[in-house]
Amino acid sequence: MKKIYLVAIIPFILGISCIIAYNIIGSSVAEDGTLVEPFALLPIGWLMLAIGIVSSFILGIKFLIRKK
Repeated sequence: MKKIYLVAIIPFILGISCIIAYNIIGSSVAEDGTLVEPFALLPIGWLMLAIGIVSSFILGIKFLIRKK
C-alpha cells in the first residue's frame, strides 16, 4: 500500500475511534445537575471522518485522472 493512502485511512480510523469511545464512555448527570460527558470527542470524531472521506475522494479522482 502506498503511503499516500494513509492520509485517508488514518483520519477515518481515528474518527471512528473517537465516536466509538464517546459511546463507550457515555454521559451521566452529576449530583448538582450538570451533564458530564466527553463532548470533545464528537467534533473531533466528525472532523476526522470528514477529512478521511474528502481525502479519499480526492485520491480517487487523482487515480482516475492518472489512469487515462
